Amino acid sequence: MIAQQIGTAAHLAISSDHGFSKKLVQSFELIAGFGIKGDAHAGETVQHLSRVRQDPSQPNLRQVHLIHGELLNELAAKGFCVKPGDLGENITTSGIDLLSLGQGTLLKIGPQVELQVTGLRNPCTQIENFMPGLLKQVAIKTPSGLVRKAGIMTIVAQGGIVRAGDAIEIVPPSGPHIPLERV
Repeated sequence: MIAQQIGTAAHLAISSDHGFSKKLVQSFELIAGFGIKGDAHAGETVQHLSRVRQDPSQPNLRQVHLIHGELLNELAAKGFCVKPGDLGENITTSGIDLLSLGQGTLLKIGPQVELQVTGLRNPCTQIENFMPGLLKQVAIKTPSGLVRKAGIMTIVAQGGIVRAGDAIEIVPPSGPHIPLERV
């Protein structure tokens, strides 16, 4: 399929420790199959502490976390002041409906980087600890199941440098659309 530009990497954030929120930066380096250089969640095997306790040999399907900036606007309208990086995301996008992407979608960012979408972030109690009442806004119970709005997870298919403001192009996978599930 042909890539189409539809958004930007509006804000970038990174943290070398396993704290909840990440600090804003102007750029960072991504390493194929590994993640963001210097970020606590980079690695070939799972790095999220709860997943490490379950099985540290699992592949890391959560190397780079993206949240759509429109979610932050939606939360602000409901009285929650959440800034880019606050929810632990590495990239806050603008102009992309991340939650509607299919498994295996490629996100081309800037001139080099390619991220492959692996699934939805599963909102956890850390979100509630960060800001009471926020978890119910990003994990919404409906009659048909739980709607997860806390972003998507990706792996680095091709490394390089990403800068805040870089364009993002979407390349859907060949074959049928497979909706995202939690990873």
